[in-house]
Amino acid sequence: MSPIIDRYFAESDRQLRAVYETQRKQLDTAARWLGEALAADHWLYAFGTGHSHMLAEEIFYRAGNLGRANPILDDRLMLHKDAIDATYLEREQGLAAKILADYPVEAGDVLIVASNSGRNAVPIELALLGRERGLKVIAITNLAQSRAWPSRHPSGKRLCDAAELTIDNCGVNGDAAVELTGLPGKVGPTSTITGAFIVNAIITGGLEHALKLGHTPEVFISSNTNGDDHNDRILQKYKGRVSHL
Repeated sequence: MSPIIDRYFAESDRQLRAVYETQRKQLDTAARWLGEALAADHWLYAFGTGHSHMLAEEIFYRAGNLGRANPILDDRLMLHKDAIDATYLEREQGLAAKILADYPVEAGDVLIVASNSGRNAVPIELALLGRERGLKVIAITNLAQSRAWPSRHPSGKRLCDAAELTIDNCGVNGDAAVELTGLPGKVGPTSTITGAFIVNAIITGGLEHALKLGHTPEVFISSNTNGDDHNDRILQKYKGRVSHL
């Protein structure tokens, strides 16, 4: 048995429970916003840089998730091409507007912006732009880390200041959460675990709320069961609008 695996599980479990217990009101608000948006035929968008881009992909083309979901993805800010450049590019002012221009966002849509640190310019500016355009903007961030370090945006704002609603992932400063003797820093990052829960909690809650409003949202069914025909109808309907399909 590996003691560090036990400790990593315990810390991940602690953070998930902290999210559920301390962020429940925010999760319910986000779910209500999404349900109302879906009932009015609006869309869910999501964005993140670095490893947080995985939370944008989490909303997209997945069994049990929305047909009307569009991730905002830019190769330059992800890690599969030029990871080193991406670290510095996410600090660049003015890039968010160029990225958002490629997506058909409209007032009434919901936008999730994920950044564990909450201090880099691109996520902050994307959240500010979303609010300017009438989107409901939800931040997923690590407040412990965000409050420990200065913003890299000239306004001095962090992501939690730029969004209309902030959900804390209840992580530790630096994300990696478990000490291992012999190494210079902690290991075992947790923000993807808690972030995926937050994103899917918002979506499942939003679906429930939309149904209560009398609207039946489109959702994907696993293509590895019997979902192909069902999914194809959704894909044919939206592939002209969602560039990543």
